[in-house]
Amino acid sequence: MRSYKREQIHGGDIYRNPGVTDFSVNSNPLGPPLQVVEAIRQQADRITAYPDIQCEGLCEAIGRFEEVEAEEMLCTNGAAELFFGIVQALKPKKALLPVPSFAEYEKALQAGGARIVYYHLQEKDGFCVTEDLLKEIRPDIEILFLCNPNNPTGQLMRKELLLRIAQACEEQGVWLVLDECFLDFLEDASCYDMKKEMKKFPHMLLVKAFTKLFCMPGLRLGYGLSSNEELLKAIRKTLQAWNVSVLAQAAGLAALKSPGGYLKQSRKMIKEERKKLQKALLETGRQVFDTPANFLFLKGEKGLYQRALENGFLIRDCSNYPGLSAGYYRIAVRSPWENERMIKWLKKS
Repeated sequence: MRSYKREQIHGGDIYRNPGVTDFSVNSNPLGPPLQVVEAIRQQADRITAYPDIQCEGLCEAIGRFEEVEAEEMLCTNGAAELFFGIVQALKPKKALLPVPSFAEYEKALQAGGARIVYYHLQEKDGFCVTEDLLKEIRPDIEILFLCNPNNPTGQLMRKELLLRIAQACEEQGVWLVLDECFLDFLEDASCYDMKKEMKKFPHMLLVKAFTKLFCMPGLRLGYGLSSNEELLKAIRKTLQAWNVSVLAQAAGLAALKSPGGYLKQSRKMIKEERKKLQKALLETGRQVFDTPANFLFLKGEKGLYQRALENGFLIRDCSNYPGLSAGYYRIAVRSPWENERMIKWLKKS
């Protein structure tokens, strides 16, 4: 088993790179809905009070949005808090982790003292999860983390395979943490989401967030969905009180007021702009892995990150992900004019 020791590196470091156009964070390029910004302004004076510790109004709104019961969820300080929370609640001794994938899964497992078995996604398969993963779901594995679409590769697992994985986890008593934070960017997200299957799989926890979909990473707002009330109770016991701020709750409620038009516009623009970016990257001779997500994963020359930075663009260098090396990058889909600037630079670089 290989170990991975590296610095804590994520995208979005505009604080040490001021003035850049940030393509390293894959949030909604439309920016937050106007009603979210207005809600924060209107609720600013409420920071003198503690937030609702139950997140009651927000849970009801999420329940309507997701078409699940309010009792089947809990709200957290970003999705990352859920990853740490479930590990602290379950204290797994051995975990299965496909790589490359989001770094916080590994961090949460390491913090909980779990031994990690890495399942290496293969470039020859386009870094897709294949049926081979089913062979690794054994009784000695206590928890499995999956991301659909995967971050940073953007690959999407088909529903049939997801159902087989969830069934295998149920049969073997393995907890399945399924991160769907990027799924709602897809026009046909309902064909892949697992929320309607929750009652079949009580060992499954779905993780979602307002962070990317509604472009509010600075507010830290995520939530988990599960039919397993005992699991949700156990996770809640690990979380600090008042973990979701007054402003985050207000922003979440505002985002979920008639979100249909905003989401439809977002999906349409992202689909069109992703095609343009992908075409431009392919024309430069770089390898682009096909993805329906709101970002692109590519293989290019070493040093592309630094050259992009010198030209005012911050992209995600993926060399610190387990299973990847220098030369892999993630580029977010941004607004049309920002993407056009990036395309012009890529063609010259």
